[in-house]
Amino acid sequence: MEVISIVLFLLLAVVVSGAVSRMLPLPIPTPLVQIVLGGLIGLSTSYRVELDPELFLLLFLPPLLFLDGWRIPKDELLKDLPVVLELALGLVLLTVIGMGLLIHWMIPAMPLAVAFALAAVVSPTDPIAVSAIAARVPIPRRMMHILEGESLLNDASGLVCLRFAVAAALTGSFSPAAAAVNFAWVAIAGIVIGVAVTIAATRAKAWVSRRYGEETASQILVSLLIPFGSYLLAEHVHASGILAAVAAGVTMTFAEISRQAMAATRMRRNSVWDTIQFALNGIIFVLLGEQLPGVLAGAAQTVRITGHANPLWLGAYVVAIVVGLATLRFGWVWISLRLTLLRQRCDAPDGALRSPDWRLIAAMSFAGVRGAITLAGVLTLPLALDDGSPFPARDLAIFLAAGVIIASLIIASLLLPILLKDLTLPAEPSSQAEEDAARVAACEAAIREIEHAQHELAEAHGNADFYSAAGSRIMDLYRDRIESRSQGARVSAEARLQDRVERDLRLRGLKAERKAILETARERRIGSSVAQKLIRELDLQEVRTRG
Repeated sequence: MEVISIVLFLLLAVVVSGAVSRMLPLPIPTPLVQIVLGGLIGLSTSYRVELDPELFLLLFLPPLLFLDGWRIPKDELLKDLPVVLELALGLVLLTVIGMGLLIHWMIPAMPLAVAFALAAVVSPTDPIAVSAIAARVPIPRRMMHILEGESLLNDASGLVCLRFAVAAALTGSFSPAAAAVNFAWVAIAGIVIGVAVTIAATRAKAWVSRRYGEETASQILVSLLIPFGSYLLAEHVHASGILAAVAAGVTMTFAEISRQAMAATRMRRNSVWDTIQFALNGIIFVLLGEQLPGVLAGAAQTVRITGHANPLWLGAYVVAIVVGLATLRFGWVWISLRLTLLRQRCDAPDGALRSPDWRLIAAMSFAGVRGAITLAGVLTLPLALDDGSPFPARDLAIFLAAGVIIASLIIASLLLPILLKDLTLPAEPSSQAEEDAARVAACEAAIREIEHAQHELAEAHGNADFYSAAGSRIMDLYRDRIESRSQGARVSAEARLQDRVERDLRLRGLKAERKAILETARERRIGSSVAQKLIRELDLQEVRTRG
């Protein structure tokens, strides 16, 4: 009963944090509000949430990484794949080695393996936190795609490095050759398992739907089970469950394209996953705040081992780590962008190599905000070594990771809006022609199907004029869409402007309909069930109109 009460209390804190962050006059990121609320909970109650690292890893990371892999734009990721790989793999490896050595040099009381583990958990970035920070200053689309792709891959690479560092801390030994072989196994096997589980689950789900019909609730439940199944199976064969969850999410995109679900299933499933993402991310940050008082006490005790009694040294360590991370990222981003421009030099008219804008480099550097994955990773550090003794400097590692998260959020919230304001990137090729061609092809297919259907209905029921008139009214709508997207650029632009105006008018009309129905229900002229049905229909129309 106590566990259930704690879970409900954490969820309530997440809900309150969302409302509080919207009420504040300053654009303070929601994760910071959640950390503060968690800290207030930790200071105002005597009870502490005891986190089991393995259970925490299982509950939080697979669904979050699966969803990132599922929703990331694949085409945009492939366009900037070299840059993404340079940031997600090269920068992570440099961060783990460089920051691990720096942390161990600063804090001799922290063993080298634990320092590498801490460096591994602070290497992944969090695009969700960046989006929350830059809500009032839109991030350029291509930059956001690069950050999303980097986050997806460096989550996996950073957590795999964490796994090796923890293993070295537990066993007291590390072999580069054995680690390389083990890395190849855990990576390849994890990816294969994630792909295989997703394909098998989606095919089985499609077969059942074809034979017995589609049930929305079971379809949603299957999508929720896939990341956990992939993770558990991969861990069972000593592969990477993290990579399995990421691979499962990426595969889910292509599985969905080949096997369509009902519209109602997709809408409800998206709503369920949005809620899960919001809840899990929020709970992680609330838990961070709740754990901070106890972690701070343990971290201060660990620092005393180094000969420092003043707790301000904890702040100094956090600042040093943040500066080191920023320096490494700034240098690596500059090199990566230079290499990108070098690859594109042949496409330039004059063949000149232009230097990247310093504001772009700075924005990309400060956009490397640490968030939920960093916190989830550091909280999974074991509580004890194999011999039963406490895991060395665990509280200190958790505190430093939390400090890095908070500092990166504050710095980014202050500097990103300034750096992103009026920042222009090279023009991206428009996909409008592809979109128009796809819409025309879809409308033509719809017209052919309606013509075929009206002939079948006329032959089966007679009264050909009735079905012909009904089909003509529907086909005229499709023909108007085809005409608006098949003419010249100026006419097509006018048609799109007309579409936007019509959409705005439809939305205003739907709002008026909903208001009238609610007033009718309040006056008891219709029953609640009828009102709910009509409101549901209007909601679906609004979702469709908004696109």
